[in-house]
Amino acid sequence: MKKVLLFTFALVFSVAVMAQTKADDIAKFNTETHSFGKIKQGVPVTYYFEIKNISDKPIVVANASATCGCTVPEKPEQPIEPGATAKLKVVFNAAAAGPIKKDVFVYFAGVEQPKTVHITGEVVAN
Repeated sequence: MKKVLLFTFALVFSVAVMAQTKADDIAKFNTETHSFGKIKQGVPVTYYFEIKNISDKPIVVANASATCGCTVPEKPEQPIEPGATAKLKVVFNAAAAGPIKKDVFVYFAGVEQPKTVHITGEVVAN
């Protein structure tokens, strides 16, 4: 009896895990990595990632965060309707010279795992 109960629980749990929505199931980004190329130290640069809703319901960007304070994402405030696009603004301001690779995490309402996009480039001293 315990084996049957354990098997049933495992089966239900695995189906529930597989049914979870992923960010890639509801949204498509124009690119997952943007290279700023060579940028000047202390001069902010901006890039807009484009998010397209590929689902049949409106989606909401609940939050956006980055791996450091030098990278500031600004999420779209309005829900993104099916088939529509919105922009995620990312501002980077480098304090130190050298190569950069920063991650930006985009959290969608109702989706447990964030979508990660990246900015890269090389900061050159003034």
